[in-house]
Amino acid sequence: MERFIVSARKYRPQNFNSVVGQDHITTTLKNAIKNNQLAHAFLFCGPRGVGKTTCARILGKTINCENRTPDGEACNECQSCISFDRGTSLNIHELDGASNNTVEDIRALVDQVRFAPQAGKYKVYIVDEVHMLTSAAFNAFLKTLEEPPPFAIFILATTEKYRILPTILSRCQIFDFKRISNKDTALHLKEIGEKEHIHTEDAALHVIAQKSEGCLRDALSLFDKIVSFTSGNVTYANTLEHLNVLDEDYFFRILHALITQQLSEALLIYDGIDRKGFEGDAFLDGFAEFLRNLLVSKDVKVVSLLEVPEDFKPRYATQAREVSESWIISAISILSDAIINLKQSRNKRLLVELTLVKLSYLNQAIDFSSDDEVKKKLDRQPKSVSFRALVKYPMKETIVSAPETKIESPAPELHIEKPMVAPAASVKTERAEQKEKKQHADVVKPRSLDDIRKDIAARIVSQGVKELTADELGISWNAFIKKLEAEGHVSAVTAFRESEVHPVDNNCVEIICHSDFHQNLIDGERSDLIRHLQSHFNNRMITFSLALQTDNTPVEESKYLNPREKYQQIVKRYPLVATLKDKLKLKLER
Repeated sequence: MERFIVSARKYRPQNFNSVVGQDHITTTLKNAIKNNQLAHAFLFCGPRGVGKTTCARILGKTINCENRTPDGEACNECQSCISFDRGTSLNIHELDGASNNTVEDIRALVDQVRFAPQAGKYKVYIVDEVHMLTSAAFNAFLKTLEEPPPFAIFILATTEKYRILPTILSRCQIFDFKRISNKDTALHLKEIGEKEHIHTEDAALHVIAQKSEGCLRDALSLFDKIVSFTSGNVTYANTLEHLNVLDEDYFFRILHALITQQLSEALLIYDGIDRKGFEGDAFLDGFAEFLRNLLVSKDVKVVSLLEVPEDFKPRYATQAREVSESWIISAISILSDAIINLKQSRNKRLLVELTLVKLSYLNQAIDFSSDDEVKKKLDRQPKSVSFRALVKYPMKETIVSAPETKIESPAPELHIEKPMVAPAASVKTERAEQKEKKQHADVVKPRSLDDIRKDIAARIVSQGVKELTADELGISWNAFIKKLEAEGHVSAVTAFRESEVHPVDNNCVEIICHSDFHQNLIDGERSDLIRHLQSHFNNRMITFSLALQTDNTPVEESKYLNPREKYQQIVKRYPLVATLKDKLKLKLER
């Protein structure tokens, strides 16, 4: 039985023209070969599976070809090309940087560089995964990489350019490989399918290309798996089944249910998706990508960014006309938040269903916000300036005391459409004129401060306000102290008991403290104390003030006492200490 060779090896490109998706690299290398402008060191960097090592091998094969084509390609017929294809060429040396990363490995490589090739023009050294070299190995390689022999060419390949020393980067020509587009990957798979006589559908190949994420080697591996799974019949349905990819038809159905606010239908569709074994993150990611494609389909200028099979593009365009841009953008924002929160959620299904509920009522939220914006814009429009009409009261000599007379409110506002300066003369309205006729004989007398105080006192008496006396204040003060004791405020209780309180007038209480500490404690209970006093006296005007009174008695200057003087002071206060000293036969220290 013939040995099976995977497509990634069987269809590895053998010349620059067969390299997929790297035209900017292959064109530059071919021109350099034709113009004899080859550098002595190259650095190929980029993602995995995009052709770095392949281009390095093709470059080594082409520069040693004996009969190159006019466009700079290898002939594949000379002895050098044949030996290279068979893997017996002595001019191509490949090293794995991961397993040959020490200083000794690099010194062995440098020792080989000194010998000229026996056949051909150049000796090519390809170092793959060069970022795995140690710093010491890089430093040992610097001098040879900067000034190699004229027949030596180094090609370094890496997926992690940032890990390479700047001194190495400055000695190389750097070529950045890009990810291969889904279109180029699908075309390449279609060509392989035709060569292998495999039936393929364009939609299935596009799904494989999307799943590979720009890596052609991964796409070829997936293609081989699906061919084995389907026995050579690669269709859209069995590709979705094998790759565990959600069919986009689900997204079209669930979108229709959401924009028509059929929440129950949307939940049933998601239940079917969940029963098929798709996790919540796969559904949310796929739906967000679907809405992104839908948003791209709305604008002809960016429709080229739509990476879907050609058969699906008309359906996307039709669906895009039925959904507004504001709905799509808001939905993508909601899905993005759900994707972030899904990692921390314990009940992932509930979070996804909650997201569907939000999307179902998204149209109402957008309409509400739009109406609110319209209202805000209307509110920001310029308004006319309004002036209050002034009423002129005639002054007469007759004065009539009227303490209980109430001053009528001024006339209503007069709205003027255009901005203008208020006239000097007062504007009289009909209501003001009628009032003047009624009050032509009487004029309100200005009230004195004593009259106002009498009115307030009379109003307080009528409302049942207790008079603020020293006895009643003491009762209220003790009641508040008991309240503090019940609440466990021991420090505050001490401060209140040691402070003095007496009334100043019917609305003010003065509290005299004897220390800053007590003053701060009482001030900390200010709001509760004021409420207590106002409630006790039924007077909402009551407040209090704090005063600090310290003892100004001069303190005697402290005197240092020796042990005998201390003993004499103690004996004066406690005579029995002397008897105890004599019985125990104690002696004082000097």
